[in-house]
Amino acid sequence: MIKTKEEINGMRIAGQLAAEVLEMITPFVVPGISTEELDQRCHDYIVNTQNAIPANVGYKGYEKTVCSSVNQVICHGIPNKNKILKNDDIINIDVTVLKDGWHGDTSKMFTVGKSKPHNERLVRVTQECLYKAIEVVKPGAFLGDIGNAIQTHAESNHYSVVEEYCGHGIGKIYHDEPQILHYGQPGTGLEIKEGMCFTIEPMINLGTKYTKTLSDGWTVETQDGRNSAQWEHTLAVTEAGCEVLTRRKEERF
Repeated sequence: MIKTKEEINGMRIAGQLAAEVLEMITPFVVPGISTEELDQRCHDYIVNTQNAIPANVGYKGYEKTVCSSVNQVICHGIPNKNKILKNDDIINIDVTVLKDGWHGDTSKMFTVGKSKPHNERLVRVTQECLYKAIEVVKPGAFLGDIGNAIQTHAESNHYSVVEEYCGHGIGKIYHDEPQILHYGQPGTGLEIKEGMCFTIEPMINLGTKYTKTLSDGWTVETQDGRNSAQWEHTLAVTEAGCEVLTRRKEERF
């Protein structure tokens, strides 16, 4: 669970590659494009430009490079040539890059074309939930502090937190211990220690927290059909706080 500085350097390289995929795809997230085309562009970039491996391909039978979760889809949306983005859609693109045995896992929300204020607000507040969670990560804090930071900010904005899905430890294993819940009480759960690496990936709903999984076995939607947003970063715990290994150039940490 605890990684050396050399191991974290491998994680840093993979994390930056994952961040670059999201930076690369950003100009293409426009009305009229299919989620299948977005997926293919990400695949080709990882394989041909980064000389890395798209970790999702073949993972537990999943066939695509990214998860593309549009509007009421909470997570694990499958790219499809028939899913064409339109004005006022919101979409989460979730990508994991495998480089030299290390995983970098991250996701970003996009508003498509001209977006309505309620969608823009959901996307913004969900990102704030992630950032507030990152702020509490340091040695001596607890996993419950992370969940509480997210839950408090989401609920104070009249949103709900999805409870069935969580962040996770990460390294040479894609989904490892510990589980990082996005709700909880301060001072509870595992103590955070220097060298731990994990993801934080809050899923915040406009309506209720309840979910349903579609017949494809992957796609998870809100039970009430209202929109959902998610942002994700991979972190390494440092002596004084944490390093965001999947930080994009547009972000300040």
